[in-house]
Amino acid sequence: MMELRHIAYPRQTVLITSEAEVTLMGKKVEKKNIMTMSWSMPVSFEPWMYAIAVNDECLSLELIRKSKVFCVNFMPIELKNNVLYCGRNSGRTKDKFKETGLKEEECEKIHCPRIKKALAYLECEVAEEIKAGDHFVFIGNVVNAKIKKEGNRVFHKGGDKFTTTID
Repeated sequence: MMELRHIAYPRQTVLITSEAEVTLMGKKVEKKNIMTMSWSMPVSFEPWMYAIAVNDECLSLELIRKSKVFCVNFMPIELKNNVLYCGRNSGRTKDKFKETGLKEEECEKIHCPRIKKALAYLECEVAEEIKAGDHFVFIGNVVNAKIKKEGNRVFHKGGDKFTTTID
């Protein structure tokens, strides 16, 4: 069977940030995480809503379920190696902010970090969670959004391959 990426890719790739108190290695800790994602999309203009599909084994699933919020960070192509790193490493064992050097700033409307170098962001409150095979789809109400600067965004082609838009 033909792989999905041959039909549905390239897809814009974003970094999802989240934060909540979780138990890791027997200790309760406030954990922040960055998750790479190519399965996201707007789903409503009124009210403005955005959906993300989170794998059922990801730390971000637990963080989003507990906090009921997430931030969608639209990244420039220049940071594709950081995007790849965040997609290849688990937040359970790595501090992805520290490891990548990506600086965080606090969201304005939700308790969640966002990425300082993002071109744009969407701050979302979870409105609905839907089981979809091996993923959970979170539909979020966009409570704050901003385009910080124009730039070429990251699009994933599969594996280690990325492309971008051309202005």
